[in-house]
Amino acid sequence: MSSATVEAPLAVEADPRISLRAHARHTGALIRRNLLWIRQDPESMFDAILFPVIFTLLFVYVFGGSIGQSLGGGQEAYVQYVVPGLMAMMGMNMAQGVGTGFNTDFNSGVMDRFRSLPIGRGSVLFAKIAVEVMRMLIATAVLMVVGVLVGFHITNWPGLFASVGLSAIFGSALMWVFLTLGVIMKSAQSVQAMGFLVLMPLQFGSSIFAPTNSMPGWLQNFTEYNPLSSLADAARGLMVGGPVQHGLWVTLGWSLGLTVVMAPIAIHKFRTKS
Repeated sequence: MSSATVEAPLAVEADPRISLRAHARHTGALIRRNLLWIRQDPESMFDAILFPVIFTLLFVYVFGGSIGQSLGGGQEAYVQYVVPGLMAMMGMNMAQGVGTGFNTDFNSGVMDRFRSLPIGRGSVLFAKIAVEVMRMLIATAVLMVVGVLVGFHITNWPGLFASVGLSAIFGSALMWVFLTLGVIMKSAQSVQAMGFLVLMPLQFGSSIFAPTNSMPGWLQNFTEYNPLSSLADAARGLMVGGPVQHGLWVTLGWSLGLTVVMAPIAIHKFRTKS
């Protein structure tokens, strides 16, 4: 009887009711902490800086000539095609990175310290996503600079900013999936392997790198509702002209669905992980 009487108030004190204002304050403090960590470890930005450079140069100069001919304009036409597509990959790769990083933090004991503090549990995850979105925006900026250097023509600035915003929305939604994997998987290598198995078919079974009209019919049906393909098509339409509506609504639908389903799961798993 006495032990139950003692345990009850301890449980209340360990999990206090935190206001929305306090959640925002905690999230801001954790964002600052994560940014300071990046400042102390600049190597953590290598993927955000080097990934868009390597992929842009690789696809433009290795595949640009042959695929560009199918587009009717050679390498220059392929640059206009692939750069908006690569923008769709920025959020995907940053999302995979947040999962492996989150898992590493758990295994190193950092998250145990956070969970022992009187802060909102969701604040830790929201701060992670906010910082990764910032990294994604830096990667996108690098992509656009390299794209311009290899011949990409920016003719629609509002469309460019709309594409960046759409990529950030989808990328942040996808991060909830990888945060969940980061909590439930035993190692960062497991998170990375699972991400590879899921994202590789989505990445290459899409219109990111090449048009889909030469693909088999069943694969074209898959690409039509593939969120990466829809995001790439919407970004392409916004930036260089073409259909936008279908890709836009499919991307927003996937983003909303992933967030609504996976965010509560990620927060619950984070709270209850032993």
